[in-house]
Amino acid sequence: MALAGRRDAPEPPDFGILKRLARDQLVYLLEQLPGKKDLFIEADLMSPLDRIANVSILKQHDVDKLYKVESRPGPGASDQFCFLVRPRVRSMRLIADIVNADKMSGRSRKYKIIFSPQKFYACEMVLEEEGVIGDVTCDEWSFYLLPLDEDIISMELPEFFRDYFLEGDHRWINPVARALQLLSSLYGPFGRAYGIGRCAKMSYELWRDLEEESDSEGQGRRPEIGHVFLMDRDTDYVTALCSQVVYEGLVDDTFRIKCGSVDFGPDVTSSDKSIKVLLNSQDKVFNQIRNEHFSSVFGFLSQKSRNLQAQYDRRRGMDIKQMKDFVSQELKGLKQEHRLLSLHIGACESIMKKKTKQDFQETIKAEHSLLEGFDIRESTSFIEEHIDRQVSPVESLRLMCLLSLTENGLVPKDYRSLKTQYLQSYGPEHLLTFHNLKRAGLLTEQAAGETLTAVESKVSKLVTDRAAGKITDAFSSLARKSNFRAISKKLGLIPRLDGEYDLKMPRDMAYVFGGAYVPLSCKIIEQVLERRGWQGLEEVVRLLNGSEFSVSGTGAGGGAGRPRHGLQRPCPADSAAEDGPAAECQRVVLAVFLGGCTFSEIAALRFLGKERGCKFIFLTTAITNSARMMEAMIEARA
Repeated sequence: MALAGRRDAPEPPDFGILKRLARDQLVYLLEQLPGKKDLFIEADLMSPLDRIANVSILKQHDVDKLYKVESRPGPGASDQFCFLVRPRVRSMRLIADIVNADKMSGRSRKYKIIFSPQKFYACEMVLEEEGVIGDVTCDEWSFYLLPLDEDIISMELPEFFRDYFLEGDHRWINPVARALQLLSSLYGPFGRAYGIGRCAKMSYELWRDLEEESDSEGQGRRPEIGHVFLMDRDTDYVTALCSQVVYEGLVDDTFRIKCGSVDFGPDVTSSDKSIKVLLNSQDKVFNQIRNEHFSSVFGFLSQKSRNLQAQYDRRRGMDIKQMKDFVSQELKGLKQEHRLLSLHIGACESIMKKKTKQDFQETIKAEHSLLEGFDIRESTSFIEEHIDRQVSPVESLRLMCLLSLTENGLVPKDYRSLKTQYLQSYGPEHLLTFHNLKRAGLLTEQAAGETLTAVESKVSKLVTDRAAGKITDAFSSLARKSNFRAISKKLGLIPRLDGEYDLKMPRDMAYVFGGAYVPLSCKIIEQVLERRGWQGLEEVVRLLNGSEFSVSGTGAGGGAGRPRHGLQRPCPADSAAEDGPAAECQRVVLAVFLGGCTFSEIAALRFLGKERGCKFIFLTTAITNSARMMEAMIEARA
């Protein structure tokens, strides 16, 4: 898809060891409760657990029955209960109910609570309030990192976004710091750390403190990762709110990828059964289309289908020996590839049907207008129509937030109008949702006087409200440019096109949004790594509200005097001094997204890596998209 740099990108480190460490620790904790036991699992830990230790492994270590933590044990339950939970108050109350119910019935059991990734003081307080603190033993499963693919690691903490960016809760910063410490101990010290955002800075500082307190386990180990870049999600909300148009992003938006796998229903499988499919680089078909713009995918799958048929047709001219070799060596692989090809063709057809019903092209057009700053009034009207038709409460919120972020807040008149229409369409219970969106900085109202000038105020008295609205738009663009507009201009986020953008042979990261917009988060990473710091980006940093940092010699064994390596064209610079393992590691970059990372951003940085001969590794608190972000803000829950 992209032209290769002067050097091929280096191979990523082997992250399989993270799974083995997590599995071994879990087995150790289970065996501390010897004998037959029932395991109660929190719902959102089930998928990560399945990637680490499946049912057969649990059975090997005396786990008898499996329950959801909300379930009540049956009459034939074991005499030992083990609870695998997140450190949540609600879970503690559910556990306390089970323990107290046993006490009331006179049933004696052993209870063990395993917190993942760590225990919080608030949980112990709840257990004490419920009167069961003396009946349970507590332990921690330090399950910080789950490799989803060869270049994607997730902490599987979807609540991180809401807890930190809405509630201001800092409790997940410690797990982030410990995750970074684990990576540096296993894969050697990082040569240089960059970051932007308050959460990124706090996580980095805590990580450094932990390194100083520890025995520096990674000291002397050959580094396998050269740079680490930490970024807060609120540095770039816009990218996360844009409609995804790369294949992997569309699959996530349509079917919800969970823990690296997806459930394809009957509409995809062309049968009455649903199939759970693991989506990673081992899927040869998926690996070739995951980063492609959706418009290119059907053509590729069609050609793949013809090639596969041609391989099957080779059987006709074979003799017995050739047929035997074909069956033993190739047939199984061809059947597997055919099965995967059928699934992805079915997924594409399902995506097309759903997006056609949702007026996807009109939505994309409105988004592009918002990003470019053109036809804002028409885009606002499109959003109003979207709300009035009750297409989707989540989609309507997303478009309103995108309008607010690209315009640096809505003018009071538009804010009140859109809010009123939304509440009338979807219910007054969403009042708190609007409060949350404003608090998180996703949907804000411009203060009086931010855009209205004295002249405009006088003119508006002489014309109708509708005309005044159009004049307001015109004066807004002259009186004050939004931070997004200024940042976009500074970094060149909107490509200047001479003719049509070639999505099959893209020239930059903008292809992930149809050539209309380069993801801000990815552009920042590119610029900082190229410059080897924030020099020359002072104005951008000011517009992003600062909290940037750039530190040399991070991780165990690092030193301030280490050479400054950066992402160059290609990366690193060609020189004899830069050959060997040390140079290889400098071309591996760990991009850490605090608050979630989208598949569009992953695709964009993969493209950049191919162009520059570098390898990006992604560490995220969770995979996110616009729907997940909006759902985290919605309070109107049944």
